[in-house]
Amino acid sequence: MAARKKATRKTTRKKAAEPGSRGLAAAEVAAGDPPAAAEALDDAIREAGGSALAHYRDPLGGHWLALAALPVESVAPTPFQRDLSDAHAKRLTDVIEKLDVFLDPLVAVPAPDATPAPVRFWTPNGLHRLTALTRLGARSVTALVSADPALAYRILALNTEKAHTVKERALEAVRMARGLAEAEPEAPESRYALELEEAALVTLGLCYEGRARFAGGAYAPALRASDAFSDGGIAAALERRAGWAERLLAIDAQVTGIIAGLKERGFDSPYLRNFVVARIRPFRPRGKPAPDVEGLLDHMQDKAAKFEPGKIKAEQISRAAGGGGDE
Repeated sequence: MAARKKATRKTTRKKAAEPGSRGLAAAEVAAGDPPAAAEALDDAIREAGGSALAHYRDPLGGHWLALAALPVESVAPTPFQRDLSDAHAKRLTDVIEKLDVFLDPLVAVPAPDATPAPVRFWTPNGLHRLTALTRLGARSVTALVSADPALAYRILALNTEKAHTVKERALEAVRMARGLAEAEPEAPESRYALELEEAALVTLGLCYEGRARFAGGAYAPALRASDAFSDGGIAAALERRAGWAERLLAIDAQVTGIIAGLKERGFDSPYLRNFVVARIRPFRPRGKPAPDVEGLLDHMQDKAAKFEPGKIKAEQISRAAGGGGDE
C-alpha cells in the first residue's frame, strides 16, 4: 500500500499581509504587451465566434487574462462539476431577467481539442449562470478567459455561486479524479491535492455514486482524519478507494439496521445516524495519530456488529444532538 502522509492540523493563524504590499498597482494591470499565449487565445475566441474585449493581468499574480464576449453555445460547464440545482438556476434566471443586466462574467478556459463543436470553452464555475442565460435566450456571455486549462480542475476553489454540501463536493472530487486518472493514470495522486481539496472527498464521492442517499456528512469527520492522498498513481488510488467505498457502504447498512433497532425502542431523533457513527468510530486521544483508512473501517465494522441498541439511553442521544455533517 502506498505510504500515507501524516495529517497535520495548523494551530496558528496566518499573519495578514501588510496593506498594499503585494501584487500589481492599478496602473500596471493593463500595462505591457500580452504574451504569445494571449494572442493564441484571441485566435481561439475569434474562431468560436466571439470577441476579445480587453487583455489585462490579474492584480494579485500578474497572470494574463482576456475579457471576452463568447457565443452562449460555445461555452459548456466542465463535465465533472456538481449537478445542476434547478431551484438555484430558476432564482438566477428570475433575478437576471428582472435586472435586465448580466454583471458576473464566467471564468472560462479552452476546452480540450476532442470536445464536440460548437463548444470551444469550458467554465469551471458558471453552470448556473450559463443555464440562466440559456433559459433567457441570450446569444452571448461575457467571460474572463485564461489560456491555462489547469483552471478547469480548480472548481472546488472557484465555484462560489452556491455553498457546497458534502455530497456536491464529493461528487465533484471523484468525477475530477476520474478525469485526471484517464489523462495521466500513473501521476501521483498527491500531485492533485489542491484540485481535489480533501482525500476523503474522493472516497465519499464513490459512496454517493453507489448510493445517492448516502449520509456522507456523518462519516466525513472520521474519514477526513484517516484518509490522505497517496504518492502512488491516481488510477490505482481510485481502485483502492473503490474498495474502501464498498466497505463504507456496508458499514452504513449496518448503521441503518442499528437505527431501526433504536427507533423500535421509541427513539426518533434526526441525530440518530450521527450518534451511532460517533459511537462506532475509534476514540483518538489528543495528539495521537488516527488509524489509516483500513484500520478505521475495520474498527467501525467490528463496533457496528457489536452495537446493542438495548443499552442506549435517551440522554446519550440528546447529548449527541448537533454533531454531524452538513447534508
